[in-house]
Amino acid sequence: APPELVHLAYDEYVKKCENGFLEALGDPIFVFPDIEKARYHRDAGNPVYFYEVQHRPSSTKYTRPNFVKADHPNDIGFALGKPFLAGDV
Repeated sequence: APPELVHLAYDEYVKKCENGFLEALGDPIFVFPDIEKARYHRDAGNPVYFYEVQHRPSSTKYTRPNFVKADHPNDIGFALGKPFLAGDV
């Protein structure tokens, strides 16, 4: 890899050690494909909105390490409201 890319990857994934390992695993699986899909939709002339949720729901306080913010389904409650969550409201 070109040296400038190695430095960028190091700064992104290694300097932030707690999150870095998880991001290094998750970005190629989740983020990169989503960005690629968003670009296809944009190139087709469609409006595209992309967001990342980092607010940690209080319901996960005791079930996740402190450095884990929001997981995949956690954005549903914040974006759409509790009626879209399973279980009693």
